[in-house]
Amino acid sequence: MPWKELKPMEQKVLFIADWLKELYPFSDLCERYNISRKTGYKWIKRFEQLGLDGLNDASRKPHHSPEQTPYPVRQAILELRQRGRMILGPKKIQVLLKQRFPSETPPSKTTIYKILHSEGLVNPRRRRRRVAPFPQPFAPVEDINDVWSADFKGQFRMLNKQWCYPLTVMDHDSRYLLGCQAIAGPRFAETLSVFKRLFREYGLPKRIRTDNGVPFARTTAAGLSRLAVWWITLGILPERIEPGKPQQNGRHERMHRTLKQAAVNPPGKGWCEQQKSFDRFLHEYNYERPHEALGQQTPASQYEASPREYTDTPVDLTYPDYFESRRVQKNGTLNCKGFMVYVAEVLQGHRVGLCEIEDGVWEVYFGPVLLGRYNEKDARNKRTSYLTLKSVTHVP
Repeated sequence: MPWKELKPMEQKVLFIADWLKELYPFSDLCERYNISRKTGYKWIKRFEQLGLDGLNDASRKPHHSPEQTPYPVRQAILELRQRGRMILGPKKIQVLLKQRFPSETPPSKTTIYKILHSEGLVNPRRRRRRVAPFPQPFAPVEDINDVWSADFKGQFRMLNKQWCYPLTVMDHDSRYLLGCQAIAGPRFAETLSVFKRLFREYGLPKRIRTDNGVPFARTTAAGLSRLAVWWITLGILPERIEPGKPQQNGRHERMHRTLKQAAVNPPGKGWCEQQKSFDRFLHEYNYERPHEALGQQTPASQYEASPREYTDTPVDLTYPDYFESRRVQKNGTLNCKGFMVYVAEVLQGHRVGLCEIEDGVWEVYFGPVLLGRYNEKDARNKRTSYLTLKSVTHVP
């Protein structure tokens, strides 16, 4: 039966009950409840002095605060918060308070913020979840089709006022531009269709390097998106550059500058005209324009298709014999010895591999990609039937 999640007060009461029964040595008792000996002695002292009421958390608010902000200053802070049409922050309010009360020391910016927050005048920023970083550095590129780079060139409006998001894919070694497709947005279905066409025509690369945007990555375990999961089932390893470092995909960025000059200024009237412009650029870039990094040869003279053929029926990934293999359930979890481990909903139906690296500590892989790690002791110590993976950075 899985452990029940305890509230803090319930944990204290059970701790005192076990202490009174003298069932365990004191150190073992504290370890059982995942607390320090110092905390255990504190709970016992409060219980002996005040009974069960002493186990309630005491308020840390002082009875008297000599540093409390005077009422006129507090009212001035609230008044200055919105001066005219501008909403002022604590830093600017502090400057204005110095002007209004020159003989007094103004409150700190933190105090001003707390006053604004207590009056409901602060809207906290929503914390942005970030994609898990990809292990650096990248593996070396030694031949054609080792790495394809892919990106969406900055969106622009065509003359019909519709937005166009050019999806570009290029072989890293030969600079051969495999695709330049005008689509309506960086969505999974349209991107999937483009890559299926390229795989049928050119075969499969070993790796594909992208940035951290959709549809290439998501805020899931190892940053895997539906597109990245599909690539892995085909035997392609996704690579992602570090946020804010486009130079890690510098060849692709340089090609985008040429694309912008040749096929976007001016933009096309609509989809058909814009795609024709992209198709002309792709042919000229690959077959006519000499490339300095290739010894003034054209990319087409250096490129040849991959011998790895594409199939529409990916198979289950296999793992070494010393791994345990389990299929991810519809809710994105794994059943592991009486408790659940959340992996990622994007992996539902796929097999993952579990490798025990030390007693009770397991790493979870999807193909060659390390998703994260969990510790069975966390389920027992926290008395919970539900765990999530902790991210780990390994070079694949």
